[in-house]
This record gives sequence, structure tokens and C-alpha cells, in this order.
Amino acid sequence: MIIGLLVLKVAGDKLIVGVISDTHIGDRADKIPKEVYNEFSNVDLIIHCGDLTSKSILDELADIGEVMAVKGNMDYLELPREKVLNIKNFKIGIIHGDIIYPREDLLKMKYYSLEKDLDVLISGHTHIPLIKEIEIPELNKKILLLNPGSPTVPRFPLKTIMKIEIKNNLIKPNLIPLQK
Repeated sequence: MIIGLLVLKVAGDKLIVGVISDTHIGDRADKIPKEVYNEFSNVDLIIHCGDLTSKSILDELADIGEVMAVKGNMDYLELPREKVLNIKNFKIGIIHGDIIYPREDLLKMKYYSLEKDLDVLISGHTHIPLIKEIEIPELNKKILLLNPGSPTVPRFPLKTIMKIEIKNNLIKPNLIPLQK
């Protein structure tokens, strides 16, 4: 399985991806909740959608498994602004979300996805979780828009992360509320 220039070897026909964003370690939060590590213990890949604000989060997540991240508007790290992954016949775009203005504008997210020929667009920036499928009947296409929210500084009543199961040509996102 090709991930940018990386090759991800997956045993079996199922792939589980952990998705996290807007952790803001060091500037707005001290650490990632332990629950995140428990939830991500069985994933094949972890995607961070930016605003890490500390390299330590990449190191900590790398202790669990393969990690890829994009740069957020608050990051100083040398990371790509966007990334496109080809996973099990799905073209998945990853951005922080600050390139979409106004914030999380569904129409602009749809057109961004169409321009990049994406099946799925995963973004962060808003700190608000989103699972939204957009149908485009004239193109016989569906685009899945995902945002995991934030596990540390939500703008939603709950701290959240996301897990995505990809199996049998289906993508099943699951928003996970954190207890602490």
C-alpha cells in the first residue's frame, strides 16, 4: 500500500487508521489523554491533521505505530501542508483545514476534493468533529468529509478522535468521544 513515498504493509484485508488533530501540545495543552493511546493501540496507521505544536507528539504516537502528519497553521515543524494517500483503492486527502475559507465550508471542501479527485478528505483546524458524505449525482461520485475534532482543546462539548476502518471497498469512520 503506497502512502506518499512510504509503503505500508497491512496484514489481511482490513486497515484501521487512527485520526487525530489540533493537539496543541505545549501551547494550549500539556499532554495527550492516555485514552488516545489505548484507542490507537490496534491501528495500522495514525494520521495527525496538524497543529501538533510540538515534535514530542509525533515521537509519542510513533511509539504506537506508523505516523504521518500535515502542517497546521500553528506548527513550526517542517511538514507538508497537504498529503494524498492511496489506500485500498481510495484516494484520501489530508489537510489541516486552514486552506479552506471560510472555516469548514462544505462547498469549498467539495470543490477541493473534486480538484484533487479525492474519495475522502480528512481535515482538522476547526476543533469540531465532522462525518459528512456529499453526493454528486451528475458525476456518479460520493466524497466523504472527515474531521476528528480535538482530544485536548475542543470547540465542541466533547474531546474527540476518530478511527477509520477500511475493508471490502468500504470506509467506516467512527468518532470516539474521550472521557477525560
